[in-house]
Amino acid sequence: MEFPSYLGTMPMHAITEIYGESGLRERYRLEIERFGPHDRERLAAALALAAELHREDRRVREPYLNHLLRVAIRIMHHYDVSDVDVIAAAVLHDAVEDHPDELAALGEAAGTGTEDALAVLAERFGERTARLVAAVTNPVYDPSFDRYEQYREHVRESLEREPWARVIKVSDFTDNGVGVIHTTGPKVERSATKYRPMVPVLRELVARPDTPLSRLVKQHIFRQLDLAEERFAAILDGR
Repeated sequence: MEFPSYLGTMPMHAITEIYGESGLRERYRLEIERFGPHDRERLAAALALAAELHREDRRVREPYLNHLLRVAIRIMHHYDVSDVDVIAAAVLHDAVEDHPDELAALGEAAGTGTEDALAVLAERFGERTARLVAAVTNPVYDPSFDRYEQYREHVRESLEREPWARVIKVSDFTDNGVGVIHTTGPKVERSATKYRPMVPVLRELVARPDTPLSRLVKQHIFRQLDLAEERFAAILDGR
């Protein structure tokens, strides 16, 4: 497929709608061109592994890989992050949560479960990338308590310890929250209910001095959080 010369500046939702996964893959390739050969190879390997693990996953109207690509591209382009460990973790942020056994089976021990899956990521991409993925991986929830409240408590605790994981989570949240208007069916209300209480939590975490983003990037994120809140309100307050 032929892509326009301005693909590198197109909004991601426009790339998604017009060019789909192939367009997002090309945009990712353009973003990682600024890195050296070794780092490009690592980031290409992260995408290849994510694509294999999520090959049959769907996100409403699109391949799940589109979400992972947007999260990583946003971190590079809009957050001005050039830390390869963080970008690799962004691409792989749902790998352990969604496919722990399949990922674990790729290791030398051919194990199962979360710990073995994280060990495979550490082996392939380094301990720091694995640690960041662990920080944004949801635990198994206790069915006797509210699932959304457990989710919010986990996010607060894990992001408290890992400033760089906040960067991944806020990009993930932006794709889910601001992007809620690109969702259809019952998932729209479920997503708004789940994510709306996270807006003030993420705002406070992003504002902290140890969150490793520039002042201008933080201001951009705050505007995105405001937009997400407006969309959640339109969905939930009119019920």
